[in-house]
Amino acid sequence: MASKVTLIGLDQAEVGNVFRYITPLQVCSDCKVKGACFTLEKGKTYRINEVREKEHPCKIFNHDMVRVVSVEEAMEEFIVPYDNRVQEGSTLNIGGMDCDYITCDFIEKCNLLHNREDVKVKISKIERKVDCPKNYDMRAISGTKSTGKK
Repeated sequence: MASKVTLIGLDQAEVGNVFRYITPLQVCSDCKVKGACFTLEKGKTYRINEVREKEHPCKIFNHDMVRVVSVEEAMEEFIVPYDNRVQEGSTLNIGGMDCDYITCDFIEKCNLLHNREDVKVKISKIERKVDCPKNYDMRAISGTKSTGKK
């Protein structure tokens, strides 16, 4: 995966930190360096692989400053019903399960609680079988989101 350069708050600018890029903010529209922040794709998760010394002022982040970092898209884990479409290397449209078993350790991942819509995922690896309390045949997979949007 190719690295991208972006800006992030001083307290978060650490190699290995993982974050999800949500969306450009309206307040950023008049910023001189907004182009550096807007290089990422909305909804994708990134891992910082290099922190540079250069800092810029910012109205949003802590200490009113951001640091230049290099990032790569990070793998995410998803819990999906297992069927013949779940293959390493394939792309899968994943929708939330709408499960109501609230004490399950996987409820957030099965129901896609941190995504506003269904996601398209390129499967890198089928990690393991998940012990589902409702006896569904579920697998944990790792992969990257394919949003097609910036």
